[in-house]
Amino acid sequence: MTGSVAGDKPILICADDYGIAPGVSTAIRTLIAARRLSATSCMVVGAWWEEEAARLLPFKGSVDIGLHFTLTDLAPLGPMPSLAPSGRLPALRPLIRRAVLGRLDVGEIARELERQIDRFVALMGCEPAFLDGHQHVHQLPVVRDAVMDVFARRLQPAGAWMRFPTVPAVDLLAHRIAFVRAVAINALGLGFRRHCRTRGFSGNTGFRGVRRFANDAPYPQLMARFLKSLGRGSLIMCHPGIADAALAAIDPVTTAREEEFAFLASDAFPALLSAHGCRLARFCDV
Repeated sequence: MTGSVAGDKPILICADDYGIAPGVSTAIRTLIAARRLSATSCMVVGAWWEEEAARLLPFKGSVDIGLHFTLTDLAPLGPMPSLAPSGRLPALRPLIRRAVLGRLDVGEIARELERQIDRFVALMGCEPAFLDGHQHVHQLPVVRDAVMDVFARRLQPAGAWMRFPTVPAVDLLAHRIAFVRAVAINALGLGFRRHCRTRGFSGNTGFRGVRRFANDAPYPQLMARFLKSLGRGSLIMCHPGIADAALAAIDPVTTAREEEFAFLASDAFPALLSAHGCRLARFCDV
């Protein structure tokens, strides 16, 4: 495995879900060590976060390490009697329905975000370099109000940036990867991005990486389409991992993670970056 090849156009490659399971975390650390990632986004609500955080500490100076705010499927870090009365967060679709109908408690969500930031800080020794949401929940109605208020108070003063999962409509029409999903994510995110910009939040200029995970084209082909006509300062999210029993027990996406890891770790990936005139960069560089 060789290092990345420098091009003229700085872009961000962010691996999501660090901490969800040991195999995912191992894959992400391997890619960080090989200089194949700009950032990784951490889930702190799971059973594996404490030990995986300790293994990530040596890489703090190599990539941006952020918080992957989680409001679905797992257990919250504290009581959420409205959203998680049984002690387990809802699936994504019920959460979206409640958000669109305004049936969420913004104070309850803000308190959970504070707890997740606190747990990140307790083990990483610093505030998150950026904030995003598992399954893009940070941009949902009501949720985004809590996210923007906490971000402005706690993370913006420390220089953190926000991830914006939105792209111009022409990109959606041109690439047509997971089209329906991409349109839905984009529609929910347009207002969020506008409000964040009004408040002076920094963030990525473009976004790609949405996929179905099943019945997609091979990942090298997807990455080539993500890179096509990509603007400087854009972010591509990815989900590399090594499938293990811990992952299979909580998440259906396994084989696709291994496919992504294999390609990102291969020499074909930096060659593809170079062919598109791109180079990996941290947010402070773009």
